[in-house]
Formats: sequence, structure tokens, C-alpha cells
Amino acid sequence: MLATFPITQRWLYIASGIFLAVAGISIWMEFYYALLFPLAVVFLWAAFFRLEELMLFIVFCVPFSINLEELELGGVGMYLPTEPLMVGVLLIAIFKLLSGKSIDKRIFTHPVSYVVYAYLVWIALTCITSEYPLVSLKFLLAKLWFIVPFYFLATHIFRDEKKMRWFQILYLISLFGVVIYTVTRHAGYGFDKTSAHWVMEPLFKDHTSYGAVLAMFFPVLVGLLVVKRMHLLLRVFLYIGFMILVTGIIFSYTRAAWLSIIGAGCVLALMLLKISLRTIVASVVVVSAFLYIGWEDIQVGLEGNKQESSDRLEEHITSVSNVSSDASNLERLNRWYCAMEMFKERPVFGWGPGTYQFVYAPFQRAKDRTIISTNQGDGGNAHSEYLGPLSEQGVPGMVIMIVLVLTVCSLAFRLFYTLRDSQMKILVASVFLGLMTYFIHGTLNNYLDTDKASVPFWGFIAMLVAVDLFHSKRSVTT
Repeated sequence: MLATFPITQRWLYIASGIFLAVAGISIWMEFYYALLFPLAVVFLWAAFFRLEELMLFIVFCVPFSINLEELELGGVGMYLPTEPLMVGVLLIAIFKLLSGKSIDKRIFTHPVSYVVYAYLVWIALTCITSEYPLVSLKFLLAKLWFIVPFYFLATHIFRDEKKMRWFQILYLISLFGVVIYTVTRHAGYGFDKTSAHWVMEPLFKDHTSYGAVLAMFFPVLVGLLVVKRMHLLLRVFLYIGFMILVTGIIFSYTRAAWLSIIGAGCVLALMLLKISLRTIVASVVVVSAFLYIGWEDIQVGLEGNKQESSDRLEEHITSVSNVSSDASNLERLNRWYCAMEMFKERPVFGWGPGTYQFVYAPFQRAKDRTIISTNQGDGGNAHSEYLGPLSEQGVPGMVIMIVLVLTVCSLAFRLFYTLRDSQMKILVASVFLGLMTYFIHGTLNNYLDTDKASVPFWGFIAMLVAVDLFHSKRSVTT
């Protein structure tokens, strides 16, 4: 009887029968994971035949992803469902490259790509000298499944301008959902500062990472709102989303996020005034030198600020410079001191990528410890995207990170000053300012070991490179 059906329909019946049989046996043996097999087949098919759509689906899932550590499932540091999918995309990308599938070779020879190579190679080398090689190897693998899909492949995909817009919009749609979830929970506690630290769980691990991502997408959302070519309903939706995002930023109580948005606004002003990047960098170096020379006097002045972080926004902002009694600020200084001491012991290769939290405890001084200090290896990282690499990968690690930041800044300034297409210039400015919020935030925290920050971080860099390679010669539009 089966032979009377078309061959495609026959295979469908056979596959359905096999799945029902396997599902029945799995339920009987209480091995429920086997029920996910059809979903795995769908993702495998998408990886081979709809890779671009699969990557955009991952982008949509990122704000909703959950770390298994948050669920206390065996202490596995893996974000679901995103990181397993990224691993699959990484393997497919390697397979396609080895099989000769075409990816524009200019991507691999772009100046930003050379810095990325140095970044990955040095991480790989310091894995060999690491205090905990397995921890460092996991760190390296995570970097690969973030960078290969969302920098190299994404740059190729972003040849189509619409894909860049979809990347931004899909992430924002999910992020709006996260903010609604967080603000709703927060309202139940009267929007107090204490509950603001954890109401975003388990979607975000704390309010600082949550605030950092909201800040990254604030300039991007503004950029989308000023784009002319957009459907009216989408524009209305984004205006509503803007109010949601601003609400989330305010009630995140994340001082670093607020400062990073202000800093990005200052950078925009400098760009509009057509101040060269060289002048800006020189000014930053000079100011930093004066701060370093007069640090003792500055510290005495800062110690006069006794304002603790507070539920009142104006008091919470004032507490940013309190280094005399604010536990959060003091603990950050404690972590920075530990990073510097770790660097002094291993200045070239560091202690190994991803190992900071496992080795920093003995470097704490008794006078620097705070009520939130810990020796249990669960206190997190160095709270800096620059001092973290210094302690874990030595001077070359920090230098490469700084060079990456400067290279991206140089590219963005050049594009902004030379692009003729006004809409593309808006995209470049908004994406770069989103990155700038993270470059600034990175002096106080580091989250590039999470999918929440890494996907937009590398994705935004990929957009700048894609504009440089594929869209910089477009005709003038207004």
C-alpha cells in the first residue's frame, strides 16, 4: 500500500514511523532528550542550506539565552540555546572553508581581521602556558564560536544592507521583551536599588551586564529611528521600543552604562565637529598622563565623597566617584589591584585566558577587601576589558585589545568622514557609538565572555568592515 504514494510522501511516512518508535522507546526509558532529535535535524538542515537565516535566529535568541550555571545544572558554563547553535555554525563554517565555498577574500585581508588574528593567536599561545589549560582552552573555543560566525561570516552576510538592519531589529525585539520582563518584576519591589541587581535573572546574570547591553543598543535604536526608508508600523514599534529601552536603562541602576552613553554622546559631538581621531587619542593620552601623575591628590579628593549608591537617581550618580565607602567601587579597585599584581608576577604570558577568577584571591590585600570580596573563585573577573587581558595574557594581550579598539575607531571615523550615502553614514555612526559605549564600559567591567555582549560586539564590528568593503562606494542619498 505504501508503494502507491509518491516517493517524497513515502519517505515522510517512514521517517514519521521511525520517530514515533524512537519517541516511544525514549519515553519508556525516560530518556526525554531524544525527543529533541527532529529539532536538531531542522537546525542541521538550516546550517547547510539556510545559514544566514539560522544566524539571524541565533541573534534573536541571544537576549533570552540562559546560562546553565544560573540553573545550577552541574556548573556547566554554557548558554542555551545559543552557544550549541554557534558551535554548529562554527563547524559548518570550517567545513565550507575547507570545501572551497566562496567567502569574499577581502574580509580575510582587512586590517581589522589582522588584529583579530593576533587576538586569537595570542590567546591560543597563552593557553599553553596557562595555570589552568583546560579553562583557557574553553575560553579559546568560546572566542572562536563567537568570532567566526559573528565577525567573519557576518561580514560576508552583511554584503546585503538589509541583513544588517535585521540583525539590529531582531536583537532589539528580544531585548524589549527582556526589559518588559525585568521592569515588571522590578515594579513588584517598588523599583528599589537592591532588587535592581537581580530582577533580570536568569536572562542576565546581573544589572551591570544588563545595563551594558542596553547602552550598546541605545545609539543603534536612535539610528534606526532616523533612517528614512522604513515601514510606518515598524517605525511606530521602534518608538514604543525606545521608551521601553530608556525605562530599562534608567531602572537598571547601572552607573557605568549611564556614563558610557554620555561618553558616546561626547564622541558623536567630536565626530560632527570633524575632530580627527589622532587629536582625540593624543588628548586622551595627555589627560591620562596628568591623572596618573596627580593620582594621589585626586584620590584624596575622591575620598571626601561619602555618597553611597542609592534608590534616588541623583544620589546614585554622585556615588560613582565614592572610593571611600561604596562597596561596589571599592571591590572594583580591589580587582584592579589584583590584576596588576598578577601582571607583575607573569608580565609576558599572564596566568592564562579565563583564569582570573581562579587565581586572584591570594593577591587581595586585607585593607582592600570589602563585604562582597570572596576567596571561593566565584567572584567573577577583573572588571576591565583591558586589565583582564593584562593579568591573563600579559602585556601583549592588553596591547592587542587596545589596538583592536583603536583600529575599529580609525575605521569608523574614516567611514563617517568619507561616506557619501547619508543613510549608510547614520548606520556607521549608530553602530560605532554602540561599540563606543562598550569600549568605555570596558574600563569598568568585562562581558565578552558572554553571548549577550559578544554577539553585538563582533556583529557591530562586522558591520563596519562590511560597509568599508561592500557599501562605501554607494551613490549619494539624502
